Amino acid sequence: MSKNFLEAVQSRRSIYALSKESTISDARIQEIVEAAVLHSPTSFNSQSSRVVVLLGDKHDKVWDITTETLRKIVPADSFEGTAQKLASFKAGYGTVLFFEDQAVVKNLQENFALYAENFPIWSNQSSGILQHVVWTAFAEEGLGASLQHYNPLIDDEVKSTFGIPADWKLIAQMPFGKTASAPGDKEFQPVEDRVKVIK
Repeated sequence: MSKNFLEAVQSRRSIYALSKESTISDARIQEIVEAAVLHSPTSFNSQSSRVVVLLGDKHDKVWDITTETLRKIVPADSFEGTAQKLASFKAGYGTVLFFEDQAVVKNLQENFALYAENFPIWSNQSSGILQHVVWTAFAEEGLGASLQHYNPLIDDEVKSTFGIPADWKLIAQMPFGKTASAPGDKEFQPVEDRVKVIK
């Protein structure tokens, strides 16, 4: 990679305007996701994160599922905006689905009862780290992406459609593809209000 780590972090943005093109091969996409899964930290080295990468018509399908699910619950007179948003995700090249294996979490709760209530929290934190690693790595390769959360509304149909194990809990969806238009400038709150160094 040509950028140092902090530059790579800074280059990651939420990209909503995507095209059905990729800047890298499907094999490279898989390589990035596999490396992220292997090397992102997890509490107690639980390795509870699970990932499904959807490409081609499978990518389209997950956004069709999401659209039809939301059509049933969003008022018809305000659905157009929702439909346009979902269409922008479907316009991408692929989608990464992030899951956490609840069987692993439950096993940790049973074996380390003192920390039982913390394991679901730590599981979510591990997933967040993994999501950021994939997102940043994609940005380094010229792929735009954003992070979406239509779970738990779509969970059951996603699991049945793609043969996902029952114990896998859907955490987030990341549509990605070649950036169709650059995002605007990002606004920041004063960092001195957000970081304190105590000596």
